[in-house]
Amino acid sequence: MMRGSTLAVLLVCAGLALGLAQAQEVQRSVAAESVIESIKRQGVIRIGLATFTPWSMRAVNGDLIGFEPDVGRKLAEDMGVEAEFVPTAWDGIIPALLAGKFDVIISGMSITPQRNLTVNFTQAYAYSGMTIVANRRLTEGFGLEDFDRPEVTFSARRGAVPAAVIAGEFPNAELLLFDDEGAVVQEVLNGNAHATMASEPLPSREARRYPDILHIPFDVLFNQLGEGFALRKGDPDALNFFNNWIAHHWRSGWLQERHDYWFKTQDWAGQVP
Repeated sequence: MMRGSTLAVLLVCAGLALGLAQAQEVQRSVAAESVIESIKRQGVIRIGLATFTPWSMRAVNGDLIGFEPDVGRKLAEDMGVEAEFVPTAWDGIIPALLAGKFDVIISGMSITPQRNLTVNFTQAYAYSGMTIVANRRLTEGFGLEDFDRPEVTFSARRGAVPAAVIAGEFPNAELLLFDDEGAVVQEVLNGNAHATMASEPLPSREARRYPDILHIPFDVLFNQLGEGFALRKGDPDALNFFNNWIAHHWRSGWLQERHDYWFKTQDWAGQVP
């Protein structure tokens, strides 16, 4: 009886050991398939991006500059590899990722449920949204609530997202709609509208161009969205590493500092044509 019991215990232990070995082999197989291992092996991380100001731009000398190249180069440096940028048309950037043309998308891609059905997203490494740019004289002393009054006029481009956001956030204000983007800001410059709203960096850029007439009255982002790295599904190791990298550089302030440089200053303007 004792021998039978001992045999049973040995069989259970052997089964557990076999199960553990199989689990470890599966874990090794999954890790080996991670894009992180491929990047380390090849010594280069291939980054898909589309060019649009100031996320990614061509400098006078032809180099890629902007917020995304800064992020990509820092990521590669921290991984001990080289960064290879693969400029790609925006409408084909996700299919190119899925086809293996590059390892990850770092291109100001907003995290949306629709895109998340096709790719995995990291946590946000940047946050964009729309900012109010206003006529100084007309809005002197205004609080945020003062913009939601019938005597206040906003300008916006017809059919564009800012028009819908203004109507939702400031339903009591008058909204003038134009077909031309240039006319929208011009109405505020001329004093025919109190304010308009647009995605950065346009509001800050216009306020710097006309500092005596325009200003950014509040450090408030409307319709705020987060941008994440996009990567192929089924790669938990890569998702874990990228998330930890982003969290570290949020805590250090590096991501915020680089974002502010490209989106809130024009110090870089002389580098582009």
